[in-house]
Amino acid sequence: MDTTRAVPPRLAAWRRAARELALVAVLFLVYKAGRQVVADHADLALANGEWIWRLERLLRLPDEAAVQAPLLPHEVPVRLANVYYAYVHFPATVLCLVWLWLRRPAHYLRLRRALAALTAVALVLHVCVPLAPPRLTALTGMVDTGTRYGPSVYGPPDTDQLSNQYAAMPSLHVGWALAIALALMAVTAGRRRWLWLVHPLVTAFVVVVTGNHYWLDGLVSMALLVVILAVLPRPAPDRPALLEAAGPVRPHLVPAPRRAGHRRNPRVPAAADVRLRPPGRG
Repeated sequence: MDTTRAVPPRLAAWRRAARELALVAVLFLVYKAGRQVVADHADLALANGEWIWRLERLLRLPDEAAVQAPLLPHEVPVRLANVYYAYVHFPATVLCLVWLWLRRPAHYLRLRRALAALTAVALVLHVCVPLAPPRLTALTGMVDTGTRYGPSVYGPPDTDQLSNQYAAMPSLHVGWALAIALALMAVTAGRRRWLWLVHPLVTAFVVVVTGNHYWLDGLVSMALLVVILAVLPRPAPDRPALLEAAGPVRPHLVPAPRRAGHRRNPRVPAAADVRLRPPGRG
């Protein structure tokens, strides 16, 4: 006799959720650890930063310093930009992933794969092409707004052991923001779905204003994401993961068809003239 006891569906759903969160956390930690590989390539990163700056001028891209300069005398908007850069990026991504897992599992799976692939490609580029951000590249003339007004998520580059500040290309802030915006647009109806694009647009502006990225960092990240999404299969119709744990859908009541010449007795309750029929038929 089989003595194994079946795991309750709802408990199984929460176990899957824990595994998914653990996987996302592991990917993030691997990314953080991998960035340390190039932490000592400051000279090369600074030279690459100057090269990117000159390339942008040849491509006629807007001058990042010209975008930052009008805001520098005003502490409140600059501080808000620093807060957005420091505290919106990762929590917004986690909230989106959790909501999609609960409500749209197939879209969650596609987004998770896209974020993992984008992060992996970014890590390779960070190792192969270390790049100093504008705030650390003297040629740009840009200011580290986190140091000036706070809050700052980085310490001095030579003593910062938690992050590699010479990994500006591509910008995962912009790439992740666009990825979750596209995922939410796919599950939102009507014109309101276009509002999700506000997040990546604000993110792209914030990473430039704070001196953490060049325009090209964001453009390369968006291009990589487009390629990754084109390769990944489109999500199939799905049901919320926690609702699936509740079991099969019960039959619902539908009005029974009347026979020709049949008259309803007004004294008979309406429920007497219905019958059980499986959903999706009739």
